Amino acid sequence: MASSEGNKLWGGRFVGNTDPIMEKFNASIAYDQRMWEADVKGSKAYVKALQKAGLVTQNEMEQILTGLDKVFDEWSKGEFKIKPGDEDIHTANERRLKIRGSGYGTSSALWWKELQCKIAHYVHIILLMYNYQTRPFQTIFHGPSREIEILCPGYTHMQRAQPIRWSHWILSHAVALSRDVERLEDIRKHVNVMPLGSGAIAGNPFNIDRELLRQELKFDSISINSMDATGQRDFVAEFLFWASMCLTHLSKMAEDLILYSTKEFSFITLTDAYSTGSSLMPQKKNADSLELIRSKAGRVFGRCAGFLMTLKGLPSTYNKDLQEDKEAMFDTYDTVHAVLQVATGVISTLKVNQPAMEGALSPDMLATDLAYHLVRKGMPFREAHSCAGKAVYIAESKNIHLSQITVEDLQTVSPLFDKDVSSVWDYNRSVEQYSAPGGTARSSVTAQIEHFRTWLQAQKQKP
Repeated sequence: MASSEGNKLWGGRFVGNTDPIMEKFNASIAYDQRMWEADVKGSKAYVKALQKAGLVTQNEMEQILTGLDKVFDEWSKGEFKIKPGDEDIHTANERRLKIRGSGYGTSSALWWKELQCKIAHYVHIILLMYNYQTRPFQTIFHGPSREIEILCPGYTHMQRAQPIRWSHWILSHAVALSRDVERLEDIRKHVNVMPLGSGAIAGNPFNIDRELLRQELKFDSISINSMDATGQRDFVAEFLFWASMCLTHLSKMAEDLILYSTKEFSFITLTDAYSTGSSLMPQKKNADSLELIRSKAGRVFGRCAGFLMTLKGLPSTYNKDLQEDKEAMFDTYDTVHAVLQVATGVISTLKVNQPAMEGALSPDMLATDLAYHLVRKGMPFREAHSCAGKAVYIAESKNIHLSQITVEDLQTVSPLFDKDVSSVWDYNRSVEQYSAPGGTARSSVTAQIEHFRTWLQAQKQKP
């Protein structure tokens, strides 16, 4: 009895038809077709290895390479047609190659069964993301030197804390994004290991030259163990975590900017290009771009958590569960790509309201400076902190600003207070005292800018 599944690579074992629902459930062509280029390139490399191993003739290799070039051309022109029986990108390309009559023989079945060149596509994704990741960083970097003289409140626990330079706030997000760039570079090293030649589990019995394949496909190294190679997706999990971390940083920045763009703050104004209106209230200008950046982080977190749960329950080597890697990877790539583009646009076009920022500075934010004033006169900080707190209490009791408290009242707190306390109530003097590396003083912020200028130049020079 002939198998009705005989057209499938695995069909010899089966009789009867696959349930159409199962056919659709099992197929991955809907989303892995975007790997067509990596699949064709991997196939071309593999047939060269097959010819070197004596599994196909020179003539057969040339016919197959010609056929694959034609398949590549069809994909490039958007002419490739997916058929109902195409289970995944490999079987789709195999079907088309057969139709083109490219000398596709028995030995090439091994070629297709062994093909795992989606890894090459993942390398491409991570390389692209690496390039996109530096764009918002470059955009963020333009602000600090231009706006270095602008002061604004710094916040902890969403409460006014201490005066800082606006540039210091910008650079805090640049630092986080620089870590993301470097972290992505590490993932690129992990993904650039070629699994091709590992078979389904035991390896390759036909003396395939894996070093030739590595060179053809431009991988950095070859997988060490065939069982691990077929079943590990660490690099996918790492990429999903990386994306989650990157969007955490961008979400944090977006949340700050959402608050700063409200009428209550009015620190910044978004351009109309990255804002939307209200269907009911004509006066509204909503920061939807930033809200969507914030929300997309949750989408990516879900992909990461979901895929880790998939991996957690698997035994060794390949299981069909790993098919979930592609949807998670592609959706995350598309999401992060979009977020990076929008974030770059928002950052490059927002307007800074210097008067509103500096108008939000208040003397209570200099309470720490009041304590430092006593420390400089020899008082231990713990005691100085207590004295400054008592001064704050006196000002609040009298319903006056901290800077309006009299020297006489301050001396009831500590005899070390004198007329020179007036020097404390200067916001520029306050920020300038933080001149140690990493601080908000002008010299320190300038050093940070120079650091990132050098860092960014080094990133541009990387291959």
